[in-house]
Amino acid sequence: MRKRNLYIAAIFVAVLLALGVAERAFERKATSQGKETVMAPRFEVDPMWPKPLPNHWLMGMAIGVGVDAQDHVWIVHRADTLSPNEAAADQNPPTGSCCSKAPPVLEFDPAGNLVGHWGGPGEGYEWPGSNHGIFVDHKGNVWIGGNGSAQGAIDAHVLKFTKSGKFLMQIGHQNKGTGSNDLENFGRVAKIFVDAKTNEAYIADGYGNKRVVVIDADTGKFKRYWGAYGNKPDDTNFGPYDPNAPPIKQFRTPVHCADLSNDGLLYVCDRPNDRIQVFRPDGTFVKEVFIAKKTLGDGSVWDIAFSKDPQQKYLYVADGKNEKVYIIERSTMQILTSFGDGGRQPGQFFAVHSIATDSKGNIYTTETYEGRRLQKFVYKGLAPVTKQDQGTVWPTSNTK
Repeated sequence: MRKRNLYIAAIFVAVLLALGVAERAFERKATSQGKETVMAPRFEVDPMWPKPLPNHWLMGMAIGVGVDAQDHVWIVHRADTLSPNEAAADQNPPTGSCCSKAPPVLEFDPAGNLVGHWGGPGEGYEWPGSNHGIFVDHKGNVWIGGNGSAQGAIDAHVLKFTKSGKFLMQIGHQNKGTGSNDLENFGRVAKIFVDAKTNEAYIADGYGNKRVVVIDADTGKFKRYWGAYGNKPDDTNFGPYDPNAPPIKQFRTPVHCADLSNDGLLYVCDRPNDRIQVFRPDGTFVKEVFIAKKTLGDGSVWDIAFSKDPQQKYLYVADGKNEKVYIIERSTMQILTSFGDGGRQPGQFFAVHSIATDSKGNIYTTETYEGRRLQKFVYKGLAPVTKQDQGTVWPTSNTK
């Protein structure tokens, strides 16, 4: 009997051990499956978009992109960055039949056709010495900033036009800015965002100044402004960014974007500090997150856009130094995955500078420096995250 009891006890212990092993294996499998089921938006480049420009036109540094209510894509570029060799037909006399500088503002329909173009110096306003950023507001008005720094054309203003290019308003004046506490002029503006709910324009100000400015979108009147962490902005030169030093309490230049979410959070690109700072519309600091924190030089946080679901669950961040677009879960500010790589082929980047989304969730990017192009990345729905960096997101045969 005793042997039998010992035998039964041994079996019981073995069963318990087996159950424990099985449970741990199940937990590992569940954890593994949980990781595999993290979902994120998936994109593929459309190598056939946009269609070729007419008139032998070429784009220079493509420095801004926006999407209007009709899903027309607007860009602003720097035509004068094209060399005489590139713009041979514009020389006097022409040195070749191709090519010419395209007008600074270009409008594309959803199919990629060029349907509008205008821009440049005109009567009643000061065209930026170096245009920077474009936004089409809820009233159909087109806003343009500028970060020119050449003597005699230091951009301290923003411009507002109709979609056809009719001049409406100038706020600030070239060469008039006096720093980050000026109440009438800016300091080389990077980007504009207009809130349809309040009719306020948020100005990322910018390449000379170190602040966010909020103005009335109809009158241009300054309403409020602030620097990093909601502090009063300080124009002290803090020297180069050091990723190992404590975060400084001011923005570095350029303050490169200031975009408002549907739930009333303002996301500010502190580009050379490799960080996004989040505020309430009144300038109250909420939180910050660092992106590729060891990036030096141009920095990692160049521009942002929101996903098009009502909750704007995802944030897209353009990183023109590391040549990728990060897909971030907005509630946690965790990077889920990224796409892009350095290169000249479709789906690759050289200095990806600006980013925007249309109503279908597609992403549009422009590239500055020698990149000089506009690209479209087609939204393909949610998909499991299988790797951190996707690289070039080339079209697949099983597209949806």
